[in-house]
Amino acid sequence: MTDRLAELSAAGVAVWLDDISRQRLVSGNLDELRRDKHVVGVTSNPTIFAKALAGADAYADQVADLSRRGVSLDEATRMITTYDVRWACDVLRPVYDETDGVDGRVSLEVDPRLAHETDKTIAEAAALWWLVDRPNLFIKIPATREGLPAITAALAEGISVNVTLIFSLQRYDEVIDAFFAGLEQAKANGHDLSRLASVASFFVSRVDTETDKRLDAIGGPDADKLRGTAAIANARLAYQLYEQRFGSERWQALAAAGAHPQRPLWASTSTKDPNLRDTLYVEELVAPGVVNTAPEKTIFAYADHGETRGDTITGNYADAQQVMEALKAVGVDFDDVTEVLEREGVEKFEKSWLELLDTVSDQLGQAK
Repeated sequence: MTDRLAELSAAGVAVWLDDISRQRLVSGNLDELRRDKHVVGVTSNPTIFAKALAGADAYADQVADLSRRGVSLDEATRMITTYDVRWACDVLRPVYDETDGVDGRVSLEVDPRLAHETDKTIAEAAALWWLVDRPNLFIKIPATREGLPAITAALAEGISVNVTLIFSLQRYDEVIDAFFAGLEQAKANGHDLSRLASVASFFVSRVDTETDKRLDAIGGPDADKLRGTAAIANARLAYQLYEQRFGSERWQALAAAGAHPQRPLWASTSTKDPNLRDTLYVEELVAPGVVNTAPEKTIFAYADHGETRGDTITGNYADAQQVMEALKAVGVDFDDVTEVLEREGVEKFEKSWLELLDTVSDQLGQAK
C-alpha cells in the first residue's frame, strides 16, 4: 500500500497534529500517530484545551487533587495544561533527538488575554517554559503588534517560540525581523543557537472563509471564480518571502553561528467549505522545510487519498500574485481581511480561554 504521509514527509513537509488531550496521552494514541502516521509535532491552543476538558473523565483525579489543595482557578488551569504538554513532549522526545531538535516539538500558548500586553506576555512565556521544563517545548506567542517584542525577548532568553496568528505578508515580515533580533540577542547572551527553534504559524483556511464571504457579497462571475483561491495564494507568497529573507546576509551570519531557520507552519489547514477537497490545504502547500499542522481527520484523509505532487509552492509565485491582484480588482480589500482575521483570532482564543476557565471552575467545584 502507498504510504501517502511518508511521501508527504519526504517532500519536505513535517506533519504535526493540531490537537492534544489527556485521553490521547493515556490511551497511547499520540504515540501511535508518531509511529504509524509520521506525526512529528503537536500544536495546542485554548480552543483545543477547552474541548479536551469538557466532559472528559481523564482529568478527574488531577482536578480532585487541585481542588483539595485549594489552588486558584488560573493556577489549576495552568497545572492541567502544562501536565498534558509535558507528557506530549516526552512522547515526542525520540523525534526531537532523531532530528537534532528540529521536530518533536509541542506548543503551548500564552494566556490569550495578554495578547496586547508585551511585558506580561514575556513573563508568561518564561513561566510556562519553566513549568513544562522540556527542551522540545514551543511557547506560542501571537503575532500582534505588542507580541512582536515579546517574541524577540523570549528568544533572547533561550526560549523556543511558535509565533501564531499570522495572516498578512507585512506582519510575517515583521515576525521574521523579531526572530532575527531574538537570535542575535540570544547569541550575545551566550545561548547555544543550535538548540533554539521557532516556527511561524501562517493561517490558511480562515483566509478563504473571510475572503469568500466578501466575494459572495460582491457577486458576479469574476468574483465567483476567485472563491477558494486567496488562502493558498497568500501562503505561497509567504513562502516566497521566507526564501528571500532567509537568503539574506543577516540570516547567513546567524546560520554560521548554528541557528536553524524559522520554518513556515501552515495552520488552520482543514477545509471549511464542503465544496473544496478535504486535503486541499496540504496538497497545494508542499515545499522543502515547511510544517503542516492538521487535525486528525485531515491527517487520516491525506493518508487515505492525499496526492503528493512534489513542490507545489515555489513554481507558482506569479500565479499567486495574479490571484491577489484579481481580488483587488473585484473589490476585495485584502489588508482589511487580514486585519479582521488577526483581531478575530485573538478574540476567539480569548473566548475559548474563558470557556476553559469555566470548565475547570465547574470541575473544581464538583470535586469538593
